[in-house]
Amino acid sequence: MNIKNRMPHLFTKDIALVQQLFEALCKEEPETRLAIQEALSMMVGAYSTLEGAQRTLMEALVASYLIKPEVQVRQVAVKFASTVFPSDHIPSRYLLLLAAGDPREEVHGEAQRVLRCLPGKNRKDSASKQMPSFPEMVYYIQEKASHRMKTPAKYMTGTTVLPFNPAAFGEIVLYLRMCLAHSAGVVPTSQSLADMQDHAPAIGRYIRTLMSGNQVTSSSSSSKSGETNPVQIYIGLLQQLLAGVGGLPVMYCLLEAVSVYPEKLATKFVDKTEWIKSLMNSSKEEMRELAALFYSVVVSTVSGNELKLMIEQLIKTTKDNHSPEIQHGSVLALGFTVGRYLAKKKMRMAEQQDLDTNAGFLPEQEELIQSATETIGSFLDSTSPLLAIAACTALGEIGRNGPLPIPSEGSGFTKLHLVESLLNRIPSSKETNKMKERAIQTLGYFPVGDGDFPHQKLLLQGLMDSVEAKQIELQFTIGEAITSAAIGTRSVAARDAWLVTEEEYTPPAGAKMNDVVPWVLDVILNKQIISPNPHVRQAACIWLLSLVRKLSTHKEVKSHLKEIQSAFVSVLSENDELSQDVASKGLGLVYELGNEQDQQELVSTLVETLMTGKRIKHEVSGETVVFQGGGLGKTPDGQGLSTYKELCSLASDLSQPDLVYKFMNLANHHAMWNSRKGAAFGFNVIATRAGEQLAPFLPQLVPRLYRYQFDPNLGIRQAMTSIWNALVTDKSTVDKYLKEILQDLVKNLTSSMWRVRESSCLALNDLLRGRPLDDIIDKLPEIWETLFRVQDDIKESVRKAAELSLKTLSKVCVKMCDPAKGAAGQRTIAALLPCLLDKGMMSPVTEVRALSINTLVKISKSAGAMLKPHAPKLIPALLESLSVLEPQVLNYLSLRATDQEKAAMDSARLSAAKSSPMMETINMCLQYLDVSVLGELVPRLCELIRSGVGLGTKGGCASVIVSLTTQCPQDLTPYSGKLMSALLSGLTDRNSVIQKSCAFAMGHLVRTSRDSSTEKLLQKLNSWYMEKDEPIYKTSCALTIHAIGRYSPDVLKNHAKEVLPLAFLGMHEIADEEKSEKEECNLWTEVWQENVPGSFGGIRLYLQELIAITQKALQSQSWKMKAQGAVAMASIAKQTSSLVPPYLGMILSALLQGLAGRTWAGKEELLKAIACVVTACSAELEKPVPNQPSTNEILQAVLKECCKENPKYKIVAISCAGDVLKATKEDRFQEFSDIVIPLIKKNSPEITGIRTTKNEDENEKEKELQLESLLGAFQSLGKAWPRNAETQRCYRQELCQLMCERLKLSTWKVQLGVLQSMNAFFQGLMLLEEEHADPEALAEILLETCKSITYSLENKTYSSVRTEALSVVELLLKKLEESKQWESLTSECRALLIESLATMETDNRPELQEKASLLKKTLENLE
Repeated sequence: MNIKNRMPHLFTKDIALVQQLFEALCKEEPETRLAIQEALSMMVGAYSTLEGAQRTLMEALVASYLIKPEVQVRQVAVKFASTVFPSDHIPSRYLLLLAAGDPREEVHGEAQRVLRCLPGKNRKDSASKQMPSFPEMVYYIQEKASHRMKTPAKYMTGTTVLPFNPAAFGEIVLYLRMCLAHSAGVVPTSQSLADMQDHAPAIGRYIRTLMSGNQVTSSSSSSKSGETNPVQIYIGLLQQLLAGVGGLPVMYCLLEAVSVYPEKLATKFVDKTEWIKSLMNSSKEEMRELAALFYSVVVSTVSGNELKLMIEQLIKTTKDNHSPEIQHGSVLALGFTVGRYLAKKKMRMAEQQDLDTNAGFLPEQEELIQSATETIGSFLDSTSPLLAIAACTALGEIGRNGPLPIPSEGSGFTKLHLVESLLNRIPSSKETNKMKERAIQTLGYFPVGDGDFPHQKLLLQGLMDSVEAKQIELQFTIGEAITSAAIGTRSVAARDAWLVTEEEYTPPAGAKMNDVVPWVLDVILNKQIISPNPHVRQAACIWLLSLVRKLSTHKEVKSHLKEIQSAFVSVLSENDELSQDVASKGLGLVYELGNEQDQQELVSTLVETLMTGKRIKHEVSGETVVFQGGGLGKTPDGQGLSTYKELCSLASDLSQPDLVYKFMNLANHHAMWNSRKGAAFGFNVIATRAGEQLAPFLPQLVPRLYRYQFDPNLGIRQAMTSIWNALVTDKSTVDKYLKEILQDLVKNLTSSMWRVRESSCLALNDLLRGRPLDDIIDKLPEIWETLFRVQDDIKESVRKAAELSLKTLSKVCVKMCDPAKGAAGQRTIAALLPCLLDKGMMSPVTEVRALSINTLVKISKSAGAMLKPHAPKLIPALLESLSVLEPQVLNYLSLRATDQEKAAMDSARLSAAKSSPMMETINMCLQYLDVSVLGELVPRLCELIRSGVGLGTKGGCASVIVSLTTQCPQDLTPYSGKLMSALLSGLTDRNSVIQKSCAFAMGHLVRTSRDSSTEKLLQKLNSWYMEKDEPIYKTSCALTIHAIGRYSPDVLKNHAKEVLPLAFLGMHEIADEEKSEKEECNLWTEVWQENVPGSFGGIRLYLQELIAITQKALQSQSWKMKAQGAVAMASIAKQTSSLVPPYLGMILSALLQGLAGRTWAGKEELLKAIACVVTACSAELEKPVPNQPSTNEILQAVLKECCKENPKYKIVAISCAGDVLKATKEDRFQEFSDIVIPLIKKNSPEITGIRTTKNEDENEKEKELQLESLLGAFQSLGKAWPRNAETQRCYRQELCQLMCERLKLSTWKVQLGVLQSMNAFFQGLMLLEEEHADPEALAEILLETCKSITYSLENKTYSSVRTEALSVVELLLKKLEESKQWESLTSECRALLIESLATMETDNRPELQEKASLLKKTLENLE
């Protein structure tokens, strides 16, 4: 098909191709058919230039395929027939006419559409849209018809044979009528019969020329019937179709053809009256009416006796009650015939005024006419509405053409009786609207035909009094009737509509004058228009319009222009639209009628009235209708004068006040003008004229009118839209005046009137849609900003309108930012971003912010790389919006939440911010960044990190930095230092989520930074950790170093000496009850473990640095840090198993230095560390080394601590002293026991049982402490028991006694401690060695021991106590065995022991049973 479009000449030569495709279309499968059908449809265009033989060939081709059975083939053939040939090509039109009779809708519908495409719709097309000439077309059809009658193609219906099927025949007739009108020089505008009749006089003239024989007939087409005149052939065809099938349009065409030239054409039908009568009996009312008219035209050509017979015949048939149809037809025919008779008589009398009588109209004829009239009158009161309407119509027709042949008044059927009867029908609710319409028309006709009609004023007064609410259509009819009745015989109603148009008609010279226009005008202006009843005012306005329109040249009307204008103006402010509309139309007409001076006066009065809004006061009486239905609830200016005020101000602004009348002519806001009644006023013609006069003002008018079309006030909107439609016929007008319209709208967006603001928004919304806006890119920011303001309007409807416009603007702008738009796209982005970022996103109005961001996101998606130059501004703005757009309630909740809830909630908030459209946009921009943009972006980022508020913004900044380190690491290096220092401020943020984000970013950033920056950072973190007390600093150090270790491990390895010692110290942080510190320990531990070759190796590797940092910790001002240092030292000591000088000295000095002074929380750790170090390095301590404390100094310091008051601390100190004494094997028992033994005695149960005055909790705590001190004291005594004979001799008895006492009295825990201590005591007791033997002393100790240990051996509840006791007994027996001192174990002791051991033989623990029985045996063997 592309070939067809590019080279149509290839196809034109080859009609065979079309034939092949048509053939294929007949034979192929349905699927393929569709493709072929499409191909053919697309090829049509290529053949529209065929000439000569080629064209004839194509004709034959199309004709042959139009009769194929396949519907698709026929469809395509129609397409070809309509497109390939010009519109005045007869053979193709004929083919289309045949197709219009096709049974399938898709075929006949298309054909009818082409045929009925009226040339008059558009003035431009009409020139090109030609039609075939009427004679040629008729001859062609005639030839085809006579040919078809001889072939099977003919159509049989009942008894008749037709050449075409009814549908095609009907279409042919209508088409011929269009050709006839076209040839007669009128434009066939529509298919309605009433419109067709307007053209009848012109067609009549054409038919007369055709009939006069000066039309050359082509010899080839003279038909068999001998008729050669095209008009006769046309009438013959009409007759043929009417006889066979009937149909209203056909009947009309026949009536028209005969009526326009009755002298020549009607005479032919005189002998066919019976056939016409049969048509008058049709079942259709309209058909009967047309047939009756036809009959009257035919009858009017005869006279004398023949006429008399025909009228009598009609009178007779009207009496036939069996068939109302026949009666109806006859009554009408009778009326029309009498009417024609009277008209003829009037003409003759006019022609022969000098003669008194005339042989043509004999007295008996007059009598016959009178009786005919009375017969008709008798049907007025018929019970059948059909007949009553017919009688009314018939009487009207008689009255129109001459005086009614009945008496004026008196009894019986008189003129007075007739007038009253008809007037009564108008207000009656029983009558149908049709009856009322006909009655009014008829009344209006009486004075037209009769110059001496006696009841003219009665009739007019009656018409004016018959105002009924809601019957608007009737008022138009009454208006016409009043106009006709007022001017009487000079009315255009008197003409023969078939022969003369309204414009051409001039009243006959001799007619009697009965003009009462002055009286009618006076009644309307001084009574009706100022009536208190709104219906009367409305009706009066309509009548006045009718008078002004129809009697525009009448001197009375011309002399009363000012009064008429003020009458119309008073109606302008009515509540109902129709009255206003009628009044505005009236004003337009009044202005046209005046001369220049009048016009000036009229304009000034009108402008003043409209602008000041003075109204005519209506008198209010009891009967006044104050509110009409629907009138309530409108705003005071609602539908009042506002529309006209606007029109007036529009005209004043153009400094052409008289234009207001033009506007009024153009402003239609009522459907009435489209109805037949309204159209009769011919306002479309006036509007066209007004439009031409307004053309010069278009540039000023277009912007205003464009806006007014969207006015919230319905009246203004409709009025302005109809003005717009009348003035702006060119589609491109809006584009032409785009800038002016835009300027006007933007200015009015901030008008002080809400209506104007709203209409500007709506108009802008319409203007921006689907237009290229390249010329107005510079205006966009102004439009955005102004709409943002309007979005916050005080009135809701304005806000909604603004929202609508903003959405449209947003869509349009996003489209314009497409890279495909090139430079225009760049310009749009440059213009929009500042406005959206500064005004939109920072707006206090939620909707504005949301829309701005939405637009930015979409722009960034569509703009891509074009965003690069704007990134430094866009990214920070979007980051700020992450917090601005977050619901405020979240901040509130976050402040109220517990720490745990807060952390969970904040991390959810941050992840929401990161997945938000703003972040998506930022990520989009980041792809396009490079060194040219970073210089500007980084300072803004730093500023945001430091001073940004809101979780989203800070988290977003951190996230952007991370992205930058991966997107452009090399380019970022020069800026890393700046970013680091900015992130440091975020590390100490109170919000843990932000702190983590910044640490995470820092972990990535060190990868791209210079070494010097990284060192500075690590030093900073080190000093924070060591010197700042707030936990937040410690946390941030842990998080940052952990992040560096995880995301930039090579950086951490390069700086291991600075980092790992800190990590080691951090690992030993002393956790409070809170979890966070534990987490930090875990982080530090992870860093340490990931980066050292095993813990021991790590300590060895970094020993110097570790000692340096722990020393520093010990010297710290913070107790907690001191304790942490101590723990770390202890850990070093434990792990290295032996420290070598000088480190040992360094550590011990530091620890001892820390011990001095008062007790503080955590000081215990120092003691524990000393114990660890001394235990681990006791061998090294024995050698004297300079700068290394001696054992003595250490002991001195530790023992000093044992004397401190704090019970908890004291326990640790004693335990530490015990450990040190044990490790150094020093004998300080004297000093030690002086401290410990009193402690034991003080905490013994007898003493403690007394004080119970405190509450239970405190009691519990105190008991626990006592228990701990006892256990510690006994343990330490055991550890401190020296190998010194002298000391032992002094203390052994006392110590043994102390332990034994405790064994008997204490709880199981204390018993256990005492037994362990006893074990140590006997282990070190020199009495049990041969060289230090003292049997008596030993015997005493053993007896004491045996007496108390039996308690423990027999302790049923705690197996641990029994176990420990057994091991003490075992040790004793072993030692006695070794030193051969059995005699010291007296028989009493043995008996006690054996007894206790015997109880253990039933022990539930088998290993204890076994051991007990062994020991028992040993003892028994001694016996």
